[in-house]
Parts: sequence; structure tokens; C-alpha cells
Amino acid sequence: MGKCRFHWLCFPFLNLTSRIRRRPLSKRSLIFATVCVVYLVFVVSHVGYSQQHRDRRTDRDKNRHARGPYNLQSNDAPLGSVDLQTGASLVIPNRSNVVYITLKSKRLKPAHIRGTIRPKLRRKVRRNKSTNSTFTQNKPDTKGNFAPKSSWTETKEADYKSLRLIPKSHKDGVADPHVSTIRIYSQRAPPWFSAQDVAAMRFLADANVLRIREVSRGELPPLLMFEGEPKLASTSPHNDKRNSVCGGQCGIITNPVDSTEVFAFHLDRVLGLNRTLPAVSRAFSFLHDGRPCPVVSWDASLYPEGPAAPSATVRLTWGEYQTSLKQRCWHKNISPKPNSGCSTIHHYEWSKLALFDFLLQIHNRLDQSCCGFRPRQEDVCVGLGQQAQCGDQDHIQVANIVHRNHDPRHVVFTDNKGFFDRNEDNLDFRLLEGIKELPEQAVSVLRSRKLREKLLQSLFLDQTYWESQGGRQGIDKLIDVIERRAKVLLTYINAHGIKITAMMS
Repeated sequence: MGKCRFHWLCFPFLNLTSRIRRRPLSKRSLIFATVCVVYLVFVVSHVGYSQQHRDRRTDRDKNRHARGPYNLQSNDAPLGSVDLQTGASLVIPNRSNVVYITLKSKRLKPAHIRGTIRPKLRRKVRRNKSTNSTFTQNKPDTKGNFAPKSSWTETKEADYKSLRLIPKSHKDGVADPHVSTIRIYSQRAPPWFSAQDVAAMRFLADANVLRIREVSRGELPPLLMFEGEPKLASTSPHNDKRNSVCGGQCGIITNPVDSTEVFAFHLDRVLGLNRTLPAVSRAFSFLHDGRPCPVVSWDASLYPEGPAAPSATVRLTWGEYQTSLKQRCWHKNISPKPNSGCSTIHHYEWSKLALFDFLLQIHNRLDQSCCGFRPRQEDVCVGLGQQAQCGDQDHIQVANIVHRNHDPRHVVFTDNKGFFDRNEDNLDFRLLEGIKELPEQAVSVLRSRKLREKLLQSLFLDQTYWESQGGRQGIDKLIDVIERRAKVLLTYINAHGIKITAMMS
């Protein structure tokens, strides 16, 4: 049975070979050559396909090791392909949608800052219960200003050497003098900071507190001032050491809700205006439950006769302010006429002030009655009923225009309480009214699309402020607001033909 099956299977092959033998020799050779050629073509094509598949897989492995998993592109499936099983779209990241500079709360520095990396030390917060019971939480008054409670009134001046700051080191709860909350890892700070700025920032952030006291300012709310022990001598050439308010170098402690002061300082330096006082964020264990609060550098030249006396402030109404803009007061160092209505402020200072206030939407200088936007019920101007004055705008006072005693031509930007929650459809364009020129250096930064990069690099220096705002994610949200307002401002410049002028600082 098995032998019959074998003959049955081999019968077609035997029949074919018998027929080939009957053919002439020439035809048999041709058939044999044709079979060899077909076999050779089949072998060559199979070897080539195997080699090509092997090379493709090798290149794919090389790309995986060289670029990482976020830049792989499949040759078998195009970008945006759909998964047949789940129905979800598969999008493979490429160079256009991958963020290369990434800062997280656990990172010590951004990727584009180069230099020596210091190990990050964990903070361990310790509070002295005996001191916390003495000082109570301070709340803003009806005007939104910082007004300490009676605990500060009872102790006008006290020695706070026994009160420790929140420790910067976990070793025995003692502050490490070698670790600063001002993070500068390169050989020098960013170019928009001067040596005096860096020295002031380090003093405000790291100086040992000698004493804290309340300083009266007459009708205005008192200031909460701390006197510190600087590591270096004061670098300010106009610091009046004979002033009885501050014998050395001091800082003003403000409320935690006024954290815009710190952002305003960095924005001012990045834009090249240089009109704000240095400000950092710092936490005190005996204030505000240890929450970080802005600390602004004290400048005695703003109060030539003491804090209780009126500061060097320019008093103008809105109508007089608009007239001074038309007069171009002190332009090209030309003294104005006696009856021109000009103040001591240089014409270019109003342009810098308007640009700065518009980006941060600070209205307490040029529009304290909130006439140029729709205020909220909790805004100070609504609570005090100041909006009723908008019917007679020419007689509304322009407030908080401060200058140094020795420099009456330049404005100092103080009390920089900005608003990040104001949408683009409710911006205060009254701040730009009458402005025909804007500083070239500041506008060039807005047009260069490097505002975010510079602000990130600048704000990263202040570690306490950076962490208090939620790290990179929180800082990005603040910069998003400023970038959108910058686009609106650039559109306004083009629509109204605002002239961009080089303005010396």
C-alpha cells in the first residue's frame, strides 16, 4: 500500500522528466537554463529584501539611542495614525512640540543656565510658639494697605535677635550662611541687573534681622521695617546713614497679597526701565504664619524730611498731566516756561510709566478712580466711591508720582500693585491716553519674543518667590498674561502711530 502511494505521488514528476528526455538536446538545454535563471532571480530578491529590512531596523535603533523616545517616527505608520483596537489617535512628538527647557519644582536650576550646581537642601520649618503668640496676623485696611495690629503698636522698637528666621538648613535648625535664596550659578547675574541690584537682593533675602519696628507716616498707613546686618557695606551712594529711621541698611515688609512687587521689579529690569526699588520674597517665622511676603529695599532719599513728612511727590490733576504731555516738559533739557504747567518730571518718564503700568495694569497712579475699566466690587475704588469722580475727569488727582530728593526729573515706581486677573477685553487703556512716544529698548524686548525667556531667567534667581508661585507652572501662567498684554500693546502702537524713541535712563 505504501509503495503504491509513493508511485502515485511521484508520477507527475516522472512523467515530466520522461517528456523532457524525448525532446532534442537544444530544447532540453534551454529549459534547464530557464529554470536556473528563475531560481537565481528568486534567491537574489530574497537576500536583498532581508538586508534592507535589517538596515531599516538598525537605523531605527540608532535614532532611538541618539534622540530619545520622543523623536521616533515610524516608517510603517504615519503621524496621526489611528489605533485600530482602541480608536485613539497616535501622535508622535517631534521637534516642534517638545519643550526642551523644563523646570520642575524638584530641579535646582533651568537647563539653559550653566555653572556649578549646589546641592539643594531641604527646608525644615520650625516655629517658636512663644513668639507666634505675641504677633498676630496683619490684614489690609479699607484702602487695601498694610496696617499692623495693636501688637506692633505696643512694641515700637524691639530687639529680635532671639527670633530666628525660617531655617534654610536642616542641620540643628540654624540658618546656613553659605546658602542663599538668591540663586546665581553662572559667573555673573543676568545683564539687566547691576551690581547694586544684586547686593540689595542678597541683603533683603539673606541678611540677619537685628530689629523690626513700625514706622509712622502721618496720615498714611505705617510701614513695617526691618533692619538687617549686611554681609557687605551698603553700595547705595545716596543712602543717608544719618537718618534716624534706619541706621544702616533696611527693608520694608509688605503683605503677602502684594507679591506683584517682586514680579514688577524683575519686569522693570528686563525691560530696561530701572525705575523700581529692588524687591525679593522672604519668609519670617514670626509673621503671616511663615508665609513668604515681599520685602522692598528702603530708600531714605524718597523721604528727605523723614517718613512722617510728605514724600517727594508730584501733585497733578489729570488735566494738568495731559497738558504737560503736550508741552513735552524738559525735553532736550530745555527749561519750560514759567506758566507752562510743567512739573519737575521729564517728558520721557511718563512714557515709561504708562508702558509699565499697562503691562501690569497698575491703576493706582494714573487712574486711581478706575475710570478706564470695569472694576470689581472688591476693588478699593468701588469701596471708597471714587468712580463717581469720573464725570469730571480733568480734576481727578494723579497720585503716587514719587521721585528722589536729589533727582527730581525721574520717577520711582513704588507700590506696584498689579492685577493678573484682568482679561484683555477689560484693560485700562486710559493709562496710555496722551502718550505719543514709548521707549525703544522696552518695545524691542516685547517685539523680540524673548520676554518669556528673560523673565524665566530673572525670576528663577528668587527661589522663595519661584516656589511660592508654584514653580515653573505658576510662573508660566503669570508670564502668559504679560505676553498677551504685550501683543495688545504692540497692536495699539501700530494702530495709533506711537513713535518708538531711544530714551536714556
